[in-house]
Amino acid sequence: MASGDIAWIITATALVMLMTPALGFFYGGLVRKKNLVSTIVQCFIIFAVISIVWTLWGYSLVFGQSYGGFIGFSPGLLGMGSLGISDVNTALAPEIPELLFFAFQLKFAAITPALIIGACAERIRFKSLLIFMVLWSTLIYVPIAHWVWNPEGWLKGIGAIDFAGGIVVHVAAGISALAAALVVGHRRSGSVDWKDHMEKIDQQKRTPPQFKPTNVPYVLLGAALLWFGWFGFNAGSALAANDLAVSALVTTNLAAAGAAVSWMLTDWVVKGKPSAVGIAIGAVVGLVAITPAAGFVSVPAAMIIGLAAGIISNLVANWRAGRSRIDDSLDVFACHGVGGLWGSIATGIFASATIGGVNGLIFGNVGQFVSQLGALAVVVPFAFFGSYALLKLVNVFSPLRVSKEEETAGLDLSEHGEEAYQLDDLA
Repeated sequence: MASGDIAWIITATALVMLMTPALGFFYGGLVRKKNLVSTIVQCFIIFAVISIVWTLWGYSLVFGQSYGGFIGFSPGLLGMGSLGISDVNTALAPEIPELLFFAFQLKFAAITPALIIGACAERIRFKSLLIFMVLWSTLIYVPIAHWVWNPEGWLKGIGAIDFAGGIVVHVAAGISALAAALVVGHRRSGSVDWKDHMEKIDQQKRTPPQFKPTNVPYVLLGAALLWFGWFGFNAGSALAANDLAVSALVTTNLAAAGAAVSWMLTDWVVKGKPSAVGIAIGAVVGLVAITPAAGFVSVPAAMIIGLAAGIISNLVANWRAGRSRIDDSLDVFACHGVGGLWGSIATGIFASATIGGVNGLIFGNVGQFVSQLGALAVVVPFAFFGSYALLKLVNVFSPLRVSKEEETAGLDLSEHGEEAYQLDDLA
């Protein structure tokens, strides 16, 4: 083991941890004032709960001994009680202690379900959310992570590649978010249900109620911290302080920059003004899209991936808001689902053997492109239908939605008894 590698992955682990509360501020700034506290605290508690889930059984099921490539299990990894501080798993991370690899992967397991909350923000019951997150992490995230990231995983066996979580994190969460938006249903604008509102207006101008962000600086702060933490997310996935980590760091930055610019320009053309919120969302979309490709593609390819991601996700988000009846509150599907899909496909197109050891379509390797499509053809329906079924199941025992009165009052008060701002004159 090299001390430099250990130092870098410890740093990367801390950077990725920062991303979950950063996501809380990013999402929190986008919701209405009466739901700001609840949105941020959902990210905090998901990080805590999934940390325990990952330790007790998640890590064993993902990175333990594989059974047929479909699920893992190693009794000694349950609760991590049998793992020594100097033990190394050469098949997973030969340059660092396995305990550090466990800690690094824990941060991925924690932020992935937190992404989903943006689709059902402002209306989901706190207790039901926690139950769903434990089930989703165990029954959706764990199998997908095993299939793609375990050395014996069956999707890895067919050639699918995912450097830092385009498929495992963003496609899984983004597609699951779509299911959550459909099952939980529309938000209410005051005492008016979005569905009722849509039925009463001109069907040629099906414009849903406008829910404006409560705190644009929070959105920008959250996006900036996500961008910062993403260097650990992607460059840390090299699992060593080496040239591949440097390449992943650079491609990550440029894809984010490309998407921020292309989202801004698309907004400028379509809406007439470049919004601050749009630029922040665009940067996050670029980070999503480059995640599966960061350690496989060149710098020019990364810029292309980012520029395309900003345009594609922007158009999907505008379609969702203006033409569909789907209330994906914070456009998790458009940003993470679509961004992750594009990034995973783009990995199969632009991957270069001189960087990550695998060639993509433009270098004549059609098989890699087909492998990426094959992995997505499996993960997308598994995440959607699995999440849909879990949400329906949870709803039977613990209703997913708060009451109309609780939603109108806001989740900050109805679920937590707190408010984001105390502006009364106390003098």
